[in-house]
Amino acid sequence: MNDIVPPPSPSTALLDAFLGRRAALLRYFAARIGEADAQDIVQEIYLRVVSARGNAEVLHPGGYLYRLGNNILLDRLRQDRARVRRDSDWHEVHHHASVGGEEVSDTVPQDEALIARDQLQRMRLALADLPQAVQTSFRLHKIDGLTHAQVAERMGVSRSLIEKHMMSALRHLSQRLDR
Repeated sequence: MNDIVPPPSPSTALLDAFLGRRAALLRYFAARIGEADAQDIVQEIYLRVVSARGNAEVLHPGGYLYRLGNNILLDRLRQDRARVRRDSDWHEVHHHASVGGEEVSDTVPQDEALIARDQLQRMRLALADLPQAVQTSFRLHKIDGLTHAQVAERMGVSRSLIEKHMMSALRHLSQRLDR
């Protein structure tokens, strides 16, 4: 019998080097980018090592593994930068415009959105205090955009009654919302 063991292939030697340095690689990258991202980098190193064809012998496997990890890290940073730039450009194009030399945005600041939401809720509560016919008149005219005549026709009442409903609703809202 022949007891000669063939020398390990470069990919096996590299895999052994990886397995021996896995914890050190993890610490190295965790110190730079955090534990979760370091886990991803080390996993990517492993995948590249096991998928290597083994055609070329690596003279310094430790240095090679750190270089491989740094290259993966740089690739991810470039991808992240490109993604941020792309998203920023998209947002700039789709959410900002120049009107008469002034920059305008279609996004509402959060504090203004909260105030508007609060005012809308207060208006809904105030409208709920009114008789149903007054609520309907107000909604059809102010929200749906119908004229007083169109509201009167739809509700089957006189235009004068719709005007009275509107005055009543506006007076009630003014009193309730100004508190």
